[in-house]
Amino acid sequence: MKKYALLLLLACATFAGCKHSVTATDLYGKWNYTRLEHPNQSPPGVMPTGDLKEQAPYIEFTKDSLRMVWGGQLLSHGTYTVDGTNINYKEILADGSTRTFPFYISSFKDNTMVFETLGDDASRVTVVKE
Repeated sequence: MKKYALLLLLACATFAGCKHSVTATDLYGKWNYTRLEHPNQSPPGVMPTGDLKEQAPYIEFTKDSLRMVWGGQLLSHGTYTVDGTNINYKEILADGSTRTFPFYISSFKDNTMVFETLGDDASRVTVVKE
């Protein structure tokens, strides 16, 4: 029995490691938020669908820039690079300084992507390409 459990665990690990690498070209365009989660809150939180629709947030990727819009207002902008399943975002702050952090792409299929930030205030965002 232990032998079968080990084989099952190895098979799962093998398939989990075979994720499709994402390229910048895959990201080009406007992606509308359809779900926003805060998995590390206690209890985990999900923004109500009505609130999300009202704010109409999206993230837009071009060849050399990324911008996030929330409620019709520019929330954040900067540059990015893609490394496999990570988007390395270099945000340009109001005072001209920058900060860099990764978005981990946990799912990318057809026109739907799920990306996540890490840490205590982590977010998990599901977006659909327009």
